[in-house]
Amino acid sequence: MPNAVIILAVILAALMMVVGGATGIRAFMSIILNFIVLFLNIALISWGFPAMAITIISSLIILAITIFMGSDDDRITQNAFYSSVLVLVVLVILIVLIKPHLMIQGFGNENNEDLEGMSLLIGIKFNDVMTSTMIISTLGAVAEAAIAIATGLEELIETTPDLDLAKIFHHGYDIGKEIIGTALNTLFFGFFGSFLGLFTWYVKLNYSFSEFFNNKIFAAEFSMILIGFIGVISTVPLTAWVIQFRQRHAEKHDSV
Repeated sequence: MPNAVIILAVILAALMMVVGGATGIRAFMSIILNFIVLFLNIALISWGFPAMAITIISSLIILAITIFMGSDDDRITQNAFYSSVLVLVVLVILIVLIKPHLMIQGFGNENNEDLEGMSLLIGIKFNDVMTSTMIISTLGAVAEAAIAIATGLEELIETTPDLDLAKIFHHGYDIGKEIIGTALNTLFFGFFGSFLGLFTWYVKLNYSFSEFFNNKIFAAEFSMILIGFIGVISTVPLTAWVIQFRQRHAEKHDSV
């Protein structure tokens, strides 16, 4: 590993400890744990285990690590985790339904030079790899949105004990509207920033707009960002519904 990478990792760990304290330390540890889970996910798929089953299990573990190690409030973390799991179910169903129509698995023409010395007889379906990638790539944004909405609603419930249950859902929408723009822009600029070199290459090759937009590499990555958008937006009503449901259940339990 290059020395510069180690230095950056040390600086990140130090800043997270200084700024975040115990929470920052847990967040840094969650990054390490999530990396281990991702590595195991890749290894198990490469060993022939069912890609969808392994990916779903890994996604649940990643969501649990990210959410429960990111906050001290049990109610916030539980609400965020339950809503994130619901979003994961929605995304898995969506990906399974649209994946056959996307035709984005495999490699594009730009990968020809890289493939010349590579054997593709590895016993893994690239379709399964793409499915795993599309699911895992949405988890961070979904967890972030769920935590933000759950935190805002829990604070509102604590400061307004007589808050009408029917209004919790609407307040959740209001909070979600405030974070959707930021979350979507984070995904959008992260996507274009990581592929800026590739886009520059397309321009140098004089790709037309149709060639650019229909390129396999671009289509695959753009599909992932669209699914991420859908995941973030779906998090808003699902988190609000989960909190409303659990609050109603808690009030019924207290009144018994």
